[in-house]
Order: sequence, then C-alpha cells, then structure tokens
Amino acid sequence: MVAPAPRDRTKPVELLGIALMISIFVGLVVFMSTRAVVTSVIFMGVIFIVTLVVLAMLSLATRPNKDEKLDLDEQDRSGH
Repeated sequence: MVAPAPRDRTKPVELLGIALMISIFVGLVVFMSTRAVVTSVIFMGVIFIVTLVVLAMLSLATRPNKDEKLDLDEQDRSGH
C-alpha cells in the first residue's frame, strides 16, 4: 500500500487554518465595531463553520487528477 503524499495529509489542516484565519478576521471586525465580546465570539464560530463547509464543498467539486484516478482504480480492484 502506498502512503499518502505529504500534500494529501496536510490538506485538512490547511482548510482548518484558512477557516480559522477568516473567522478571526471577522471576529476582530465585529469586536472593533460593537465592542461586544460575546457577539464577536458568536460571529467567529458561525463564520468558522460556514467557511469550513464552503471550503470542503469546493474541494469536493474539483476533479481528480491522473494520480488520484489511478489510486481510486487500484482501491476498487483491491476490494477496499
């Protein structure tokens, strides 16, 4: 069995990091606008979840490249 490439293993961490950065930015903007900590934390949580879902859906929408197709075919033949 072939181990996944480092790029494949870090992809979820990259998506989490991007969602976290966007949510922190929105939380800071809301906090500077309202000076309400609870409101900014609520916005951070909501934006984090929404961003994570959108990024996951966008990553699912991309077509697999040649290597990914080959890997999927190998997995289908091995019965996993």
